[in-house]
Amino acid sequence: MDRNECARVGREMENNMNALAEKECVSCKSGTRALNGGEIAGLVYQLNPAWRAVDQHHLEREYKFRDFREALAFTNRVGELAESVRHHPDIFLAWGSVKLTLWTHSIGGLSESDFIFAAKVDAL
Repeated sequence: MDRNECARVGREMENNMNALAEKECVSCKSGTRALNGGEIAGLVYQLNPAWRAVDQHHLEREYKFRDFREALAFTNRVGELAESVRHHPDIFLAWGSVKLTLWTHSIGGLSESDFIFAAKVDAL
């Protein structure tokens, strides 16, 4: 892949992430099914490549920081975002790192809101 192609792909990924981040998280209604493999693949492609879809059940990403204080500050920003959109990740905070795990508990798997939330976190 040449330099121009890499730049084009990078711009496309950024546009996809921005489009997801601009959407709103919505609560799943009763009877909503979890996303399947093809649906997950299409949405995960729109996220930063550091996000991983695990077992078609949840998303994971680890963020690295210089120290505990920076990791804690990021955790607090994620917490404020979660409260504002009413979509709450599992957060593991350690010295210099934060790991987020996302899935929609009410449906036992992934929904579009998980991908939207992931994109919003990356925009913080």
